[in-house]
Amino acid sequence: MKDLTIDYALRATWQAVARMYNEEAKNFETTMAVGFTLLSIDPKTGTPSTALGPKMGMEATSLSRILKSMEEKGLIERKPNPNDGRGVLIHLTDFGLEKRVDSKNVVLRFNEVVRENISDDKLKAFFEVTTTINKLIADKEIYTKNTTN
Repeated sequence: MKDLTIDYALRATWQAVARMYNEEAKNFETTMAVGFTLLSIDPKTGTPSTALGPKMGMEATSLSRILKSMEEKGLIERKPNPNDGRGVLIHLTDFGLEKRVDSKNVVLRFNEVVRENISDDKLKAFFEVTTTINKLIADKEIYTKNTTN
C-alpha cells in the first residue's frame, strides 16, 4: 500500500501482535483469548460475568464459549454473587491463577522488549494518538447515524 492509512497500520499491527500472542500461547497449551480472559478476571474477588464482556470488549456469545472452555479445563469456577442473587462471579481456580501468571509474564515481556526498542517520547506520542482515536470514536465524531434519511 503506497499511502499507508491509519486504520491499515492499526489493523496490521494488531493482527501481528495477536498472531504472536497466539503462537506463544500454544507453548502453554492455551490461546490468546484465554490468556486475555485470565488477565481480565480479578484474581482476589472474582469478576461478575456481566462485567467481563464489556471489560474485554467482547460479545457475550464469544465470551460464553471461552468461559465454558475455561471451566472445562479447570481454570475458572462460577460462584453466586453475594451482592446480587441473580448474578454470577467468575473466580480463578488455583490452576487458573498459575496460568494467569504465565499470561502476565508474556504480556510483560512484550512490553519490556517494545520499551527497549522505542523511546519514551515515541511511546508517549503513541498513547496520545490511541487515546485521541478512541475519544473520537466514543464521541461519534468520525461517523454519526443519519436519523433523518
